[in-house]
Amino acid sequence: MAITAAQVKELRELTGAGVMDAKKALVEADGDMEKAVELLHERGVAKAAKKADRIAAEGLTGISVDGNVAALVEINSETDFVAKNAQFVDLVKATADVIVANQPADNEAALKLTLASGETLEEAFVAATSTIGEKISFRRFSVIEKTDAQSFGAYQHNGGRIGVIAVVEGGDEELAKAIAMHIAAMSPTVLKSEDLDDDFIHEELAQINHKIEQDNESRKMVDKPALPLHSYGSTRQLTADILNAAEDNFKEELKAEGKPEQIWDKILPGKMARFVSDNTQVDQQYVLLAQMYVMDDSKTVEKFLESKNATMIDFSRFEVGEGIEKKEDDFAAEVAAQAGM
Repeated sequence: MAITAAQVKELRELTGAGVMDAKKALVEADGDMEKAVELLHERGVAKAAKKADRIAAEGLTGISVDGNVAALVEINSETDFVAKNAQFVDLVKATADVIVANQPADNEAALKLTLASGETLEEAFVAATSTIGEKISFRRFSVIEKTDAQSFGAYQHNGGRIGVIAVVEGGDEELAKAIAMHIAAMSPTVLKSEDLDDDFIHEELAQINHKIEQDNESRKMVDKPALPLHSYGSTRQLTADILNAAEDNFKEELKAEGKPEQIWDKILPGKMARFVSDNTQVDQQYVLLAQMYVMDDSKTVEKFLESKNATMIDFSRFEVGEGIEKKEDDFAAEVAAQAGM
């Protein structure tokens, strides 16, 4: 039977399929709209399955806030170009909205949620993979709750490649957003030093000292004094005994330098502050409260918040593609292969 343009248009509106795919499905279904929709769905599943092994490391983050609940999601695509596609952008928003409304326990539960369109989240990703032509995947989400006395700070950077939700108590949304902007820029991974793992501190300190050793090789070549290695990396390691021993060492140095004992109290605080700074480098890189506040580097984030009578409660930060091993294409080899060289 002859397929009309109106039928093709209706099927496209129902499924989001391309013109030719819709027409072929209608021809195969002898004009039966319901059967044509089923055919397109089956083909979409098949197309998605073929793309399942592809690496999707581009995409967007999405944020949705509903009262005292906020959701942060990461949705991946294969190319940055597709991340600007209107259907993809709408899917990111719909995903964040359905997650903030239902607060699922994990990805498996999230994919079973039903969108406003009536399809499950999983079906929506299958359909998007089919119609957009790339692997579209739901990678992760975070749900954060607050109290009425606390404020959310939501921020997205670089067109949505980085998404942050911060929770602050004692401040307003403006302050919470300022902290979220700091988090986006400085990439902390934990709130406080107690959240760091002992082995992680040890490994990161080794990396820091390795870099100092490399720098010292260069400094030696131009007759510059070597920089000291750090014994510790976190305030977790700076016990009272260690701090007292450091202060005693500084007093011995001042005595050896002939500094009058009555001025030691003016010198020691600066030396101790430098000792703590030198030996908390891991904290300063990964702990939010220990980082120097990006808008005022004379204060740590913790001290800045204290100056505003505010406290940091929680945060979540996603950066698109972090931790995903991207495929490195050898363009020259690909051209040579196609040319039969």
